[in-house]
Amino acid sequence: MKCTAVLLILVGIPVSNCLISLSDVGDIISFAHEVVIDVLQAWKLVKPFVEGEGPEHIDLPILKDKEKKLLSKISQVSRRMEQVDKLVQSATSASMLNLKQDIPTQIRLELRIDTLLELISMMNFADNKFREYTDVGEDDNRTIASGLERHTLESFATYVVSHSPNSVQGILDRLHSMIYPDRDQGHAFLHTGILQLIRQVLQEGENSLCHVQQSPHQIIYNLYNSLQMTQLKGYAMMQFSWMLLRVYGKGNFTLESELMRERYLERMAEQAISLKEALSNADAAYWRCDPKHHVEGETYAQLTRLLQGYIQNEVDLNSQQTCRENCGYYQVTKQHGCYENNFCARQRGCNGDIVECQYIDSDMWVCQADPTLSRRRYDWIEFENGRVLGNKRSCHRTSKVDSWWRWLFWHCSYCFCICDDATNSDRYFSLRNVLSSTDSNKVITGVRFVKMHGVVHIQIQEGILQRYGHIDETSISWQPVDNFRTRNAIEDKDYMKMTYYKRAIDLDDLKAPPEHVITGIKFRRVGGHLNLEIRATPINFTSGELIEPGRKDLWISNDNTDGAPIKPRTRLKLDSPDNPLNSLSPSKIDSENDQYLQFTYSDIDLDAAQTTVPYLDTQMVSPQPPVPLSGIGVYHKGVRWFGGFVGLKVFTYNYGDHIEDSFTELNGIDSVN
Repeated sequence: MKCTAVLLILVGIPVSNCLISLSDVGDIISFAHEVVIDVLQAWKLVKPFVEGEGPEHIDLPILKDKEKKLLSKISQVSRRMEQVDKLVQSATSASMLNLKQDIPTQIRLELRIDTLLELISMMNFADNKFREYTDVGEDDNRTIASGLERHTLESFATYVVSHSPNSVQGILDRLHSMIYPDRDQGHAFLHTGILQLIRQVLQEGENSLCHVQQSPHQIIYNLYNSLQMTQLKGYAMMQFSWMLLRVYGKGNFTLESELMRERYLERMAEQAISLKEALSNADAAYWRCDPKHHVEGETYAQLTRLLQGYIQNEVDLNSQQTCRENCGYYQVTKQHGCYENNFCARQRGCNGDIVECQYIDSDMWVCQADPTLSRRRYDWIEFENGRVLGNKRSCHRTSKVDSWWRWLFWHCSYCFCICDDATNSDRYFSLRNVLSSTDSNKVITGVRFVKMHGVVHIQIQEGILQRYGHIDETSISWQPVDNFRTRNAIEDKDYMKMTYYKRAIDLDDLKAPPEHVITGIKFRRVGGHLNLEIRATPINFTSGELIEPGRKDLWISNDNTDGAPIKPRTRLKLDSPDNPLNSLSPSKIDSENDQYLQFTYSDIDLDAAQTTVPYLDTQMVSPQPPVPLSGIGVYHKGVRWFGGFVGLKVFTYNYGDHIEDSFTELNGIDSVN
């Protein structure tokens, strides 16, 4: 049985055995409402202690009974808050510590993250001590407080409500000033709350948050939830402390309680406004930075032998076996033979198109790669004029290759060309739909590239959507890839085959309308381009249910092309790209929405055009904790003069659309005092 609300506490049902999640208690604002109301109800227990009827006028057994009931109520509410707090802190604590690693020291000091963490720690310490002192067993007979002196509880309660900056009341004041600073103060820095400052720093930064598996939008929202729980603890401690002090005859505290409630609700309303402002401009994108170490099959995958440098003599590039032209003449041709079994007989031939031939020098030494260890044809090529293609080092097998004269007029030159040969080449992208199990209310929570049998797939992570946009973490799983081989599938229906003429991938950020989540994704072919599509399904945010999946789904794409008459799609050109694994600098996103790039060969001088670039980033793109997604994109990241990586990014759900100032409504509730 789930714990559905604080109502269970009010009617006396124990909560410790209930399995709860954030979806059970709703969002933090709703939970705060429940606690505020519950605290108001608790004041009924101490209502008899009004002026003229203090503890000195009540028999000791009755006084002890009132104390016991109050401690029991405190213990029940504290356990309830502890359960929710664990869920909230798990989403925030790691990201806050990791956030310090990504923000430069001077910015981190300016943001006062250390101070914020210290205040949260102080509040948690006070809350732990408070729960320890007031803990009541579930049989309502065991209480740690029963063995404590009255002075212990009384002095702690006095500390909680004191005006010291390190008291619970002081911590609440300091936290609020960090989130929603007084606009009348003279320091300009204080005019911006910490949520806005974090958003500004993240927006101005050149790189992603590499240590935090959350989008900036998600970081701010989770931090807000954590701060709400921290302040809710303080509010409950102060209210219960006044109740205890009232039971002990230290005063009435009715006015203090009412003023505190009004101030707390006013502050929460102000902070909700601050959150909404921060979220409205916060980036919801999450993508993966380069790993510390690249591992093929784990962090990246390659298209192999799509376009590769290839040496061939002119005599074999035409059906007449003549040498009447020059290398530049052969921009699109094929291999027509192997004249007199020269060098062509000692290397793997090109069974596809041969393009972009050029003349470099007549004679050369060619270091052929070991075919059992490498996908390359050549490790390096050194021409007689001193030019070297690739990185010259020890060689598996070196061949001397010399051009020759036919008769006195024709020079049969060796040309350096590009081979487009599908034999033993990984160059395929799946075009099949990848859909979450909407019949089980599952949505996509993560994506990644996977290459199997030479075919690149998009794999999805899915989880069950719950109330208020939460995801059931126990339901999270990666959906198996729809694995197939191209010989058993239909080209341009099941897969797209990349060639010299069809090798572009569109770079787009696709986003769903408000109150929609992503439940499907696929690639499609648009001309010679690989183009992304996503499926969005509407949701009931409060109930967490998908609305008529299958009927109200929307497939979203960017249909713009590079041939459009108005604002055509622009090309992201890779300049002389080397193997991206050779870069010593971390990759940065250098693409924009509505662009495209072409898979191509690596730089001729640096790598002898032996590698297909860019690579594919295959790291998991799944925010932690998991959240529903409002969009997915394809982007390129890299460093100039290197091929870089094509990756997937996700956009986390926009919770800002559901933030409302509903705290002030609670001020209309009559006091029970």
